[in-house]
Amino acid sequence: MSAIALLSSGLDSVTAVTMVQQQMEVKMALIFNYGQRSVDREIQNAIKVSEQLGIEYRVLDITWMKEITNTSLVNTDTEVPALSMEEIADDADPSITIESAKAVWVPNRNGILINIAAAFAESMDCECVIVGFNKEEAVTFPDNSAEFITAIDDSLSYSTQNGVKVYAPLIGMDKKEIVAKAMELKAPLEYSWSCYHGADVPCGECESCTRRRRAFEAAGFKDPILERLGE
Repeated sequence: MSAIALLSSGLDSVTAVTMVQQQMEVKMALIFNYGQRSVDREIQNAIKVSEQLGIEYRVLDITWMKEITNTSLVNTDTEVPALSMEEIADDADPSITIESAKAVWVPNRNGILINIAAAFAESMDCECVIVGFNKEEAVTFPDNSAEFITAIDDSLSYSTQNGVKVYAPLIGMDKKEIVAKAMELKAPLEYSWSCYHGADVPCGECESCTRRRRAFEAAGFKDPILERLGE
Protein backbone atom coordinates (compact mmCIF):
# COMPACT_ATOMS: atom_id res chain seq x y z
CA MET A 1 0.00 0.00 0.00
CA SER A 2 0.99 3.62 -0.44
CA ALA A 3 -0.19 6.98 0.84
CA ILE A 4 -0.20 10.76 0.58
CA ALA A 5 0.37 12.58 3.87
CA LEU A 6 -1.06 15.85 5.13
CA LEU A 7 1.90 17.45 6.91
CA SER A 8 1.35 20.64 8.88
CA SER A 9 4.59 20.11 10.87
CA GLY A 10 2.51 19.78 14.06
CA LEU A 11 3.14 17.14 16.71
CA ASP A 12 0.29 14.96 15.44
CA SER A 13 1.01 15.03 11.71
CA VAL A 14 4.75 14.45 12.21
CA THR A 15 4.07 11.47 14.47
CA ALA A 16 1.43 10.06 12.12
CA VAL A 17 3.59 10.17 9.00
CA THR A 18 6.59 8.72 10.86
CA MET A 19 4.41 5.89 12.15
CA VAL A 20 2.83 5.11 8.78
CA GLN A 21 6.14 5.22 6.95
CA GLN A 22 7.03 1.98 8.77
CA GLN A 23 3.86 0.36 7.44
CA MET A 24 3.69 1.50 3.82
CA GLU A 25 5.24 3.79 1.22
CA VAL A 26 4.50 7.48 1.73
CA LYS A 27 4.82 8.86 -1.79
CA MET A 28 4.39 12.53 -0.96
CA ALA A 29 3.77 14.96 1.88
CA LEU A 30 1.47 17.89 1.12
CA ILE A 31 2.17 21.15 2.95
CA PHE A 32 -0.49 23.87 2.75
CA ASN A 33 -0.40 27.63 2.84
CA TYR A 34 -3.90 28.85 3.67
CA GLY A 35 -2.71 32.19 5.03
CA GLN A 36 -2.18 31.00 8.61
CA ARG A 37 -0.12 33.16 10.98
CA SER A 38 2.57 30.51 11.35
CA VAL A 39 2.76 29.64 7.66
CA ASP A 40 6.46 30.42 7.12
CA ARG A 41 7.49 28.47 10.21
CA GLU A 42 5.16 25.56 9.35
CA ILE A 43 6.42 25.30 5.78
CA GLN A 44 10.06 25.56 6.82
CA ASN A 45 9.67 22.89 9.49
CA ALA A 46 7.47 20.57 7.40
CA ILE A 47 10.11 20.63 4.68
CA LYS A 48 12.75 19.72 7.28
CA VAL A 49 10.58 16.84 8.52
CA SER A 50 10.07 15.59 4.96
CA GLU A 51 13.80 15.70 4.32
CA GLN A 52 14.54 13.90 7.60
CA LEU A 53 12.12 11.14 6.64
CA GLY A 54 13.18 11.03 2.99
CA ILE A 55 9.71 11.88 1.68
CA GLU A 56 9.02 13.94 -1.42
CA TYR A 57 6.99 17.04 -0.58
CA ARG A 58 4.94 19.70 -2.29
CA VAL A 59 3.84 23.08 -0.95
CA LEU A 60 0.36 24.10 -2.12
CA ASP A 61 -1.02 27.64 -2.07
CA ILE A 62 -4.68 27.88 -1.10
CA THR A 63 -4.51 31.37 0.37
CA TRP A 64 -7.99 32.12 -0.98
CA MET A 65 -9.14 30.52 2.28
CA LYS A 66 -7.81 33.57 4.12
CA GLU A 67 -10.36 35.67 2.26
CA ILE A 68 -13.37 33.71 3.52
CA THR A 69 -12.69 33.49 7.24
CA ASN A 70 -12.11 35.78 10.21
CA THR A 71 -10.45 33.09 12.32
CA SER A 72 -7.62 34.31 14.51
CA LEU A 73 -5.35 31.77 12.80
CA VAL A 74 -5.29 34.00 9.72
CA ASN A 75 -6.71 37.34 10.86
CA THR A 76 -3.95 39.26 12.64
CA ASP A 77 -6.49 41.83 13.87
CA THR A 78 -8.06 39.10 16.02
CA GLU A 79 -6.32 37.85 19.15
CA VAL A 80 -5.38 34.18 19.39
CA PRO A 81 -6.79 32.71 22.63
CA ALA A 82 -4.28 31.86 25.35
CA LEU A 83 -5.17 28.97 27.66
CA SER A 84 -3.58 27.80 30.90
CA MET A 85 -2.94 24.20 31.96
CA GLU A 86 -5.89 24.47 34.34
CA GLU A 87 -8.23 25.57 31.56
CA ILE A 88 -7.48 22.49 29.42
CA ALA A 89 -7.57 20.03 32.31
CA ASP A 90 -9.94 17.08 31.96
CA ASP A 91 -12.18 18.44 34.71
CA ALA A 92 -12.14 22.04 33.46
CA ASP A 93 -15.20 23.93 32.19
CA PRO A 94 -15.63 22.60 28.60
CA SER A 95 -17.07 25.91 27.42
CA ILE A 96 -13.58 27.45 27.63
CA THR A 97 -12.02 25.09 25.09
CA ILE A 98 -15.16 25.20 22.95
CA GLU A 99 -14.83 28.98 22.66
CA SER A 100 -11.12 28.64 21.96
CA ALA A 101 -11.87 26.16 19.17
CA LYS A 102 -14.38 28.56 17.62
CA ALA A 103 -11.76 31.32 17.60
CA VAL A 104 -9.31 29.23 15.54
CA TRP A 105 -11.83 27.44 13.33
CA VAL A 106 -11.14 27.60 9.58
CA PRO A 107 -14.24 26.81 7.47
CA ASN A 108 -14.12 23.22 6.19
CA ARG A 109 -10.32 23.21 6.31
CA ASN A 110 -9.85 19.50 6.91
CA GLY A 111 -12.51 18.64 4.36
CA ILE A 112 -10.76 20.75 1.73
CA LEU A 113 -7.27 19.45 2.54
CA ILE A 114 -8.36 15.83 2.49
CA ASN A 115 -10.15 16.18 -0.83
CA ILE A 116 -7.10 17.82 -2.42
CA ALA A 117 -4.89 15.07 -1.00
CA ALA A 118 -7.33 12.42 -2.25
CA ALA A 119 -6.97 13.80 -5.78
CA PHE A 120 -3.19 13.42 -5.49
CA ALA A 121 -3.64 9.95 -4.03
CA GLU A 122 -5.86 8.77 -6.88
CA SER A 123 -3.58 10.23 -9.55
CA MET A 124 -0.51 8.63 -7.93
CA ASP A 125 -2.15 5.23 -7.34
CA CYS A 126 -2.18 5.62 -3.57
CA GLU A 127 -4.82 3.96 -1.41
CA CYS A 128 -5.00 6.43 1.44
CA VAL A 129 -4.45 9.91 2.88
CA ILE A 130 -2.62 10.13 6.21
CA VAL A 131 -3.93 12.59 8.84
CA GLY A 132 -2.94 13.29 12.44
CA PHE A 133 -6.45 13.26 13.92
CA ASN A 134 -6.64 12.13 17.54
CA LYS A 135 -9.20 11.62 20.29
CA GLU A 136 -8.08 14.62 22.37
CA GLU A 137 -8.69 17.19 19.65
CA ALA A 138 -11.83 15.40 18.48
CA VAL A 139 -13.52 16.56 21.70
CA THR A 140 -13.64 20.17 20.47
CA PHE A 141 -12.92 19.79 16.74
CA PRO A 142 -15.53 17.54 15.08
CA ASP A 143 -13.46 17.34 11.89
CA ASN A 144 -10.83 15.40 13.88
CA SER A 145 -13.25 12.67 14.90
CA ALA A 146 -13.67 9.05 13.88
CA GLU A 147 -17.21 9.93 12.77
CA PHE A 148 -15.83 12.51 10.36
CA ILE A 149 -13.40 9.98 8.91
CA THR A 150 -16.24 7.50 8.32
CA ALA A 151 -18.31 10.21 6.61
CA ILE A 152 -15.52 11.45 4.36
CA ASP A 153 -14.48 7.91 3.46
CA ASP A 154 -18.05 7.36 2.27
CA SER A 155 -17.81 10.53 0.18
CA LEU A 156 -14.44 9.54 -1.30
CA SER A 157 -15.86 6.17 -2.35
CA TYR A 158 -17.92 8.16 -4.84
CA SER A 159 -15.41 10.86 -5.79
CA THR A 160 -12.32 8.67 -6.36
CA GLN A 161 -12.25 5.72 -8.71
CA ASN A 162 -9.89 3.73 -6.51
CA GLY A 163 -11.81 4.43 -3.29
CA VAL A 164 -9.18 6.46 -1.45
CA LYS A 165 -9.57 6.26 2.33
CA VAL A 166 -8.41 8.44 5.21
CA TYR A 167 -5.95 6.77 7.56
CA ALA A 168 -5.64 8.25 11.06
CA PRO A 169 -3.20 6.06 13.02
CA LEU A 170 -3.50 8.28 16.13
CA ILE A 171 -7.30 8.40 16.29
CA GLY A 172 -7.45 6.44 19.55
CA MET A 173 -4.68 8.39 21.29
CA ASP A 174 -4.48 11.48 23.43
CA LYS A 175 -1.52 13.89 23.27
CA LYS A 176 0.42 12.12 26.03
CA GLU A 177 0.20 8.83 24.14
CA ILE A 178 1.17 10.56 20.90
CA VAL A 179 4.31 12.01 22.50
CA ALA A 180 5.25 8.58 23.89
CA LYS A 181 4.76 6.97 20.48
CA ALA A 182 6.71 9.72 18.70
CA MET A 183 9.66 9.37 21.06
CA GLU A 184 9.58 5.59 20.65
CA LEU A 185 9.66 5.99 16.87
CA LYS A 186 12.32 8.71 17.05
CA ALA A 187 10.08 10.99 15.01
CA PRO A 188 11.83 14.25 14.03
CA LEU A 189 9.94 16.31 16.62
CA GLU A 190 12.84 18.75 16.83
CA TYR A 191 11.40 20.20 13.62
CA SER A 192 7.73 19.95 14.55
CA TRP A 193 5.81 23.19 15.10
CA SER A 194 2.54 23.30 17.05
CA CYS A 195 2.31 27.00 17.93
CA TYR A 196 -0.44 29.08 16.34
CA HIS A 197 2.11 31.89 16.00
CA GLY A 198 5.16 31.94 13.75
CA ALA A 199 7.83 33.58 15.90
CA ASP A 200 11.35 32.25 16.37
CA VAL A 201 10.21 30.20 19.39
CA PRO A 202 6.77 28.80 20.36
CA CYS A 203 4.65 31.25 22.37
CA GLY A 204 3.90 28.68 25.07
CA GLU A 205 0.49 30.23 25.73
CA CYS A 206 -1.88 29.36 22.87
CA GLU A 207 -4.03 26.27 23.30
CA SER A 208 -1.88 24.21 20.95
CA CYS A 209 1.32 25.08 22.85
CA THR A 210 -0.34 24.39 26.19
CA ARG A 211 -1.63 20.98 25.10
CA ARG A 212 1.79 20.11 23.76
CA ARG A 213 3.51 21.16 26.99
CA ARG A 214 1.04 19.16 29.09
CA ALA A 215 1.59 16.10 26.91
CA PHE A 216 5.38 16.18 27.18
CA GLU A 217 5.25 16.73 30.93
CA ALA A 218 2.77 13.88 31.38
CA ALA A 219 4.82 11.55 29.17
CA GLY A 220 8.02 12.46 31.01
CA PHE A 221 10.04 13.81 28.10
CA LYS A 222 11.68 17.10 27.23
CA ASP A 223 10.30 18.73 24.09
CA PRO A 224 12.90 18.25 21.31
CA ILE A 225 12.10 21.53 19.57
CA LEU A 226 12.65 23.50 22.77
CA GLU A 227 15.96 21.71 23.26
CA ARG A 228 16.98 22.50 19.68
CA LEU A 229 16.07 26.16 20.15
CA GLY A 230 17.86 26.33 23.50
CA GLU A 231 14.67 27.01 25.48
